[in-house]
Amino acid sequence: MTRQSGRQDVIVDALLGFAVFAVVAIAAGADVTGTGNLTPLAYALAAVLGGLMLVRRRWPVLVVLATSALIVANYVLDLPTIGLAVPAAAALYSAAEAGRTTWSVGAAAGLLLVSTLARLGQGTDPAYLLGYELASTVAIMGAAIALGHVQWQRLRAERQRARIAALDAQARAAEAAEVVALERTRIARDLHDAVGHHLSVVSLHAAVAAEALDDAPADVDEARAELGHVRQASRAALSEMRATVRALRDSDPDGGRVASLARMDELVASVGEAGVEVRVEGAPAAGEVPGMVDATAFRVVQEALTNTLRHAGASRVRVAFTREGEELDVVVADDGGGRPDGGFRVRARLPLGGDR
Repeated sequence: MTRQSGRQDVIVDALLGFAVFAVVAIAAGADVTGTGNLTPLAYALAAVLGGLMLVRRRWPVLVVLATSALIVANYVLDLPTIGLAVPAAAALYSAAEAGRTTWSVGAAAGLLLVSTLARLGQGTDPAYLLGYELASTVAIMGAAIALGHVQWQRLRAERQRARIAALDAQARAAEAAEVVALERTRIARDLHDAVGHHLSVVSLHAAVAAEALDDAPADVDEARAELGHVRQASRAALSEMRATVRALRDSDPDGGRVASLARMDELVASVGEAGVEVRVEGAPAAGEVPGMVDATAFRVVQEALTNTLRHAGASRVRVAFTREGEELDVVVADDGGGRPDGGFRVRARLPLGGDR
């Protein structure tokens, strides 16, 4: 959250808090039910209800509970009736916006029950209370909860889209890094072939030179010529090796961030920021499985988690690794709306043969 948006939130909450205080204070002062118990305590209660709006974003559930308790206290103390819609609607909206819709619904139901019984006990006309006031209060409170829940879903969808974009970017970066790694392997192979060839030539000419020097002094010129070939071949080998090593050093711009199960914590954290809980079981340690299997397993999990964010609507995902003989079994299962029993499930079996 930027500093400007934070300042705007504070201004909005302050205005909302003043509005709640003003409406509740006016309702208490009007004393439409004729309790005759208007005291400074009624205005103090209005001020506290308004002040709760300043912390509704930080502690939404606490604000709902505190607002409910104050409204109930208003009836217990037989203070002038202040109604339910205005003092409770903002708190109910805030809790639903924070993803605590169940708390909002429960608090609203409890308040409606307490208020209805208290008003009937005060002698309010049942036809008016149940036929008009209750219906309008339910409509306002229900609308507040629904709007808050819709806002929570929108924000959650935005976070998921952002994380999906980040995961896609990570996948593209991993693919690019793998291409670089393959190129580095090819260059290393070329280095091996080139240097091996030249050093073989060096060995051959050195052997010929040694034989020539052993035969007779007359062959010294031939030996010198052979040693010249040795020197030339050695220099060529060193030149190619230095050039290839420079290429290898310059061909890893991403710092070696190839696909690997060593990056599982980073992947899990990325998905968790989108609101999906990921539990990993039995992930192989570094070097425990061959490099190709390590990279493939990571890519399988990455793609499955990305699809979960995009399509499943899940809240929890289980990622399990099991070694069965010479195979690594990878299972990614979520609790979204997929199979008849709920959720999607991806399974891959990867052979463990080959060099590590």
